[in-house]
Amino acid sequence: MTFTIIMLAVAGLLLFLQYLTAFLAWLRCRPSRGRRDALALEKVDTFPAISLVRPLCGLESFSGDTLRSSFTLSYPSYELLFCVADPSDPIIPWVRAAMRTYPEVPSQLIIGDEKISINPKLNNMVRGWQTARFDRIAFIDSNVLLAPDFLQSLIHALRDDTGVVSAPPIGLSPRGFWAHLECAFLNTYEARWQYAADAFAMGFAQGKTLFFRRSELESGFMELADEPAEDAASTKMVRRRGLKARLAMPSSQPLGERSVKDVWSRQLRWARLRRVTFPMEFVPEILTGAAVPLLALALAAYTAGFSVPLAVLLYILAWYAPEIILAKLCRWPINPSLALALPLRDGMIPALWVAAWMGRNFTWRGNGIEVDAASPRGFRPRAATSTKLVWKRVRTSWDRAFPR
Repeated sequence: MTFTIIMLAVAGLLLFLQYLTAFLAWLRCRPSRGRRDALALEKVDTFPAISLVRPLCGLESFSGDTLRSSFTLSYPSYELLFCVADPSDPIIPWVRAAMRTYPEVPSQLIIGDEKISINPKLNNMVRGWQTARFDRIAFIDSNVLLAPDFLQSLIHALRDDTGVVSAPPIGLSPRGFWAHLECAFLNTYEARWQYAADAFAMGFAQGKTLFFRRSELESGFMELADEPAEDAASTKMVRRRGLKARLAMPSSQPLGERSVKDVWSRQLRWARLRRVTFPMEFVPEILTGAAVPLLALALAAYTAGFSVPLAVLLYILAWYAPEIILAKLCRWPINPSLALALPLRDGMIPALWVAAWMGRNFTWRGNGIEVDAASPRGFRPRAATSTKLVWKRVRTSWDRAFPR
């Protein structure tokens, strides 16, 4: 009887968190909230000028749309700095064409990078930071589609106690089932938990958007190379200064087509980075999907003599209801594919969690990188792997998991 009560308590607590996080995310992401924030900013007499830095690498499905969105912002005073590491990158003609189309917007194309780390994205950001003229600097990824009032949203979130502002990406324009699976990860799972954490002053930065005051970067830009990801480094940097990482309204990331390999590799990369940079926060992630509470409920139903299939079915309906309602209220993509994508995502969460602990390698835009928490810069190049080295890593992982 005690075992049944414990299992019911686990399932009930995790279901409560599912509803609580959905409610907190809705409070922050509902469209009416964005309109109120914009109205509040209209009362401000002067808007601080912003340097908008966009690191670019290669052509993507929506490169034309995301580039144009940089030039059509309603913010009164900003400059655009496009950073491209490779002088032969195919994105360069697109950038130059956009600059010719919108000559009224101050813009500059910066070619070349600085090797301050083995993080290619951070290396690509350096010259943009060095060139920026204004005291507010936003680094925004190339695949983010900027709403006209996006910079207002960042300014609204930058308070006196804030060191960095981020905007979690919301997946839009999915094409095909696997793109809807990525929406299931990005929208009603990752963004939901991020905004819930931010509601309890436990927010953390995400690399899609990083918005700083110049004073924070002048004293700590090189600290961004001290972690495997610049967003984790940003979070730790501002926390060391007694400041907070806060979230603005979400950004938009058009997805287009995705493959199952795309979704798995991206989620695994992020999981391994979280495991290395915030290991204590990463440990309970296995509890955030439906797998663990469903198992607990099934065990409770079995020991209590209740129909296990009926209990599981009712719980599944109750579990996914707040996510679907959240997506509907926030006007995020909803499709019949979501009925399969949500359970598949939750089935992948334990597998990703285990895979994150068992490996340190990932690939980002063709760059093979190995996460190494002991490295002073967080990254090191991935070397050729021998059979002996693989066996050594397996034994090391086993000994860490099951110490004698």
